[in-house]
Order: sequence, then C-alpha cells, then structure tokens
Amino acid sequence: MEVSLHHHRVYVYTGGKAFRPDLPSVLMIHGAQNDHSVWIMQSRWLAHHGYNVLAVDLPAHGRSEGPICETIEAMAAWCGELLDALGVSAAAWLGHSMGSLIALEAAACKPTRSWANILLGSAFPMRVSDVLLSAAQHDEQKAFDMITRWSHSGISHHPGSPGPGFSIYNQGRRLMERQSPGVLFNDFKACNTYAQGLARAQSISQPTLLLSGALDLMTPPKAAQSLAKAISGSQCEVIDRAGHQLMVEQPDAVRGAIAGFLAKAWASQPKVLGDGTSC
Repeated sequence: MEVSLHHHRVYVYTGGKAFRPDLPSVLMIHGAQNDHSVWIMQSRWLAHHGYNVLAVDLPAHGRSEGPICETIEAMAAWCGELLDALGVSAAAWLGHSMGSLIALEAAACKPTRSWANILLGSAFPMRVSDVLLSAAQHDEQKAFDMITRWSHSGISHHPGSPGPGFSIYNQGRRLMERQSPGVLFNDFKACNTYAQGLARAQSISQPTLLLSGALDLMTPPKAAQSLAKAISGSQCEVIDRAGHQLMVEQPDAVRGAIAGFLAKAWASQPKVLGDGTSC
C-alpha cells in the first residue's frame, strides 16, 4: 500500500490483506539500512490472523521517498504522523534494533498511540563502534561486511537455507545494498546519539516485551536489561539459535512470541460499550 505523507510517497506493507483500521493495528518498524521485508514471516501471519498490519518503510528506505529523518525523535514523530494519515488512533509498536528505539520514544511521548510494545534486538545505550561508524560513513561495502557477519549467528542456517540459491546470510547483505547511499551512516548516527532511552523507558505504561537473540553480538540479551528494569512490568524473552536478525533466523519462534504477547495485551485493553463508556 502506498500513501502520501508531506507530499512524499510512503510504502506500507499490509501482509497481503487490505487495510482494515477497524482491526487492532500493529506498526512494524525496521532497523538501520533495512526495510519492511525483514518482517515478512511475521507480518503475513499477523495479517491473516486478525490484525491490521502496517510494516512501514521509513523515509528514504526501501520504497519510501525522503527526506530522511536524522534522529530517533524525528523518526518516532514521523511514524505518529503516518498513523494520523491512515486514521489509526493506536497501534502496537513493534521495532527491531533502531526501530526499537523509535517504538520506545513514541510509546513514552505519545502513550495513547500505543496499546502494546515489542522491542526486538534492543539495547540502551545503542552505541555503534567507532570502526563501524567510520566504515558506514566512508566505506559502506566494508560496513556491510561487518554488519552481515555480526548480525547473524552463522553463515549457514538450518532450516534457513531450504534450497539452492537461498541464503539468509547473503540476502541480508543484498537488502542493505539496495538502500540509498548515506542512509546507513544516518541511521547509525541516530542510534549513537539517542540519549533519552532510560528516561523514556521509565514513563512507559503499556504492556512491553523485549525479545533478544541468544547469539546476538550487536545487541546481546544483557544489553537490554537496563531497559527491562526501567520499564515497569516488562517481560523479556530470549530466542535460541538466533543473532541480531532474529526475525529471519528464527521466524517461527519470533512469530510465536509476538503473537502470544499481542493476544494477551489486546485482551487486556478496555473495551468500549455502545454508550461510549469502557469496561
């Protein structure tokens, strides 16, 4: 689905189902140098099981036009404006890596816009090493090499490579290569300079799940603990045999964790009666 926001084209993947704002909405936000396709195994399932799926390409990523958002705060505000344009009052905010910081910022600053939060591959602070940040600015191919190796639990996956020509490892690199030059450095700089994470986490009241990959070298499970402690009532789950790109390395386990948490979170929401009151 394509929509216009500030006179720029925005692409939103709906999981193969028509846009249905009457259903509980799920906003899925990708990480640095990625796009909506990282959610493909989870977004399609959710769309076919009662949710209005909005897997967005952030500005200047994937099929969405710019201008690029330079800070996490700007990205969170942009996502809120997108929900406004779509007529969606509230959504569950699912964010991976950089996307998790966007979801964190939005859930804290606009609490009525979120009925649940799932932060995947998250950490605070989300520092990017000087070597990787320099490569992102001056030698993207070198940066892609480092990211591809560090964000996966291994080169070969079972059952992640079911046939000839299919490789999670190589597909992750090709996804990064399809993005526009300069996007990677911008995204990493935004993560590196985001300073409000703990303060925002302490004000979050919605049901929140933190999902980490057991073999994640970029945001290991222990790196999410500061957020987990700061978010009242949050839950943590670690996915076995998964690195930073846990959605593609262990799609069924991640889908199961997301679906189970969303079902409970939605069931706990106040339901509106015919006279406009809630129960």
